[in-house]
Amino acid sequence: MSNSPIYQSRFDRLKCCILVPTYNNAGSLASVLQDLLFYTSNLIVVNDGSTDDTLDILKSFPQLLVHHLEKNSGKGVALNTGFKIAEKEGYDYAISIDSDGQHYPDDLDVFLSELEGKAPEDKELLLVGDRNMGRDGIPGKSSTGNKFSNFWFLVVTGTQLHDTQSGYRLYPLKVVNSIPLYTRKFEYEIEIIVKAAWRQVKVKNIPIKVFYEEENRVTHFRPFWDITRIVVLYMWFVLVSFLYIHPRDKYRDFKKKGFARFWKENIIKSQETPHKKAAAIALGVFVGISPFWGLHTLLVFSLAALFRLNKVVAFLFSNISIPPLIPVIIYASYQAGSLISGNGFDWELQLQDFQSTSGVFTGLWQYILGSFALAGILSFSIWIVFYFLFSVSNQKQVIKP
Repeated sequence: MSNSPIYQSRFDRLKCCILVPTYNNAGSLASVLQDLLFYTSNLIVVNDGSTDDTLDILKSFPQLLVHHLEKNSGKGVALNTGFKIAEKEGYDYAISIDSDGQHYPDDLDVFLSELEGKAPEDKELLLVGDRNMGRDGIPGKSSTGNKFSNFWFLVVTGTQLHDTQSGYRLYPLKVVNSIPLYTRKFEYEIEIIVKAAWRQVKVKNIPIKVFYEEENRVTHFRPFWDITRIVVLYMWFVLVSFLYIHPRDKYRDFKKKGFARFWKENIIKSQETPHKKAAAIALGVFVGISPFWGLHTLLVFSLAALFRLNKVVAFLFSNISIPPLIPVIIYASYQAGSLISGNGFDWELQLQDFQSTSGVFTGLWQYILGSFALAGILSFSIWIVFYFLFSVSNQKQVIKP
């Protein structure tokens, strides 16, 4: 009994295992597995077609459940294979850990403690290790890529994470094995957390340690191609989230709460401060008047997520550019641009003025300049008005017995 791994009872009680996908990490694989066996024997290793000494190393660990892929197919395929094997073995959760030695096995306690605190009625959990990417020693390119991913994850899911790319994670197997997943390499880890969040899984960061040794660390991340795939994936997620996921979630929320409660909690959001509620309205008006036609929805959701404003309110007020008002907005913007350019108001504006190339470019410049000026002035004015109204409304709620 004394030789039993120190967390074995916890892993067994939670029906949890460790999943190690590996590809050509012979230099660190043995020590990683040996360290993990100190905590639990519930280990599954997926060898993703390694061509180094990985096969011989794994033979020295006969107590492990090992699956070999004939050829290298990508981290996503290795993880997906491991998830299916783990569920067949009777596990409910799997903690994935990279085989390059950058993760600390003693952080398994953080994942297990979080899972142990989950009540049966709580939402399902998907935990992502937070490596504190802003600290010293983290490569700049890793930190920049992570910030990009964090922002777009917030835009498409509404969930704030500080680290979306860590490979040290806890997955709910029944959920992830039920999700259609199409990517095969590093972008798989982005696809799975986005789609899990869309299915109302609670995707959450937990703090972990990380060891970076750039000289000896083996990484198979190819910056250009892997980043390109991640960017394309997020572009697709933005379209899906704006056209389907966000409207679907708001409609479900509306049906559940009814009009009065939905208006108060989701539109007015009484718990928000007056300046933030007014700022969401002002942002919507600014974007709606801006010259970025065709991109207003993308812009308003992205900026609302960036500034942590009410996306629904911002979106509603961005529709100031409805068809009947579009000619008015364009005309007012052009006149504002003409005034700013020193040409004064052009009361005798005619289409013939834009027949020449120079006339078109001059008119376009005046319109763009004026639209930003008009958007800025109107949005600021509207912010003042609604800030006052919301402040008065809040005071009435406080005074009301």
